[in-house]
Amino acid sequence: MKTARDTWVVLQRQLGLLFRNPVWVIVGVIQPFFYLLLFAPLLKGALNVDTTAEAYGIFVPGLLVLLTIFASLYAGMGLIAENRAGILERCQVTPVSRLALLLGRCARDVVTMLLQGLIIVVLAVPLGLRVGLPEVLLAFLLLSLVALMLSAVSYALALKLRSEEAMSPLMQTLSQPVVLLSGVMLPLALAPGWIRTLADWNPFSYAVDALRSLFAGDLGAPAVWQGTLLISVLTVLSVTWASRAFTRGVE
Repeated sequence: MKTARDTWVVLQRQLGLLFRNPVWVIVGVIQPFFYLLLFAPLLKGALNVDTTAEAYGIFVPGLLVLLTIFASLYAGMGLIAENRAGILERCQVTPVSRLALLLGRCARDVVTMLLQGLIIVVLAVPLGLRVGLPEVLLAFLLLSLVALMLSAVSYALALKLRSEEAMSPLMQTLSQPVVLLSGVMLPLALAPGWIRTLADWNPFSYAVDALRSLFAGDLGAPAVWQGTLLISVLTVLSVTWASRAFTRGVE
């Protein structure tokens, strides 16, 4: 109970800081909106689908995963500045749970992702997207797990690297192949065999497949439970590793 209460306290503080400067939420939506407006309409012909709704049903899930990956992987950049300013050191003398210091920040990143993702889906509906509410809710649940996993990893790396100059190129190096091999822009079924083989080792390709099945209304598709199970296991492992790194980082 104490950890849950402390997590809520940290989350409230982090959300307060976020909404004092909501520009990051707005900036996080602008680029995906350009993809919706200027790139997605090309997919109807490229994918040889019958309707615009089908094209957006394929593209929007990938776009949501893309947004989640980049937003969450760079979450730790702010923690480096907090650590340098002595904020984490001052937290050491408070009774707040060390795990809550991590989970509260991760929860802030999940809330931010959900807000941005909701805006993207709402904007995509008048452009042609058609998806049911239960499917959207399950999709956002899966995206929340992805955001939690990646933000935990980002915070753990931030505490180890302690330098924006080191972390930024590392995140760029990690994110680029992960994104390209997850099929966020186009389905991997269109890729050569060797790319599909590499993508089989990329957990985010399973997340994209799961979301596309949900947006297609196929709740019982194997890709849904396979992607959810894999991301859930990786989330537990990531949070466990990050909590240990976080505890050592503030001692």
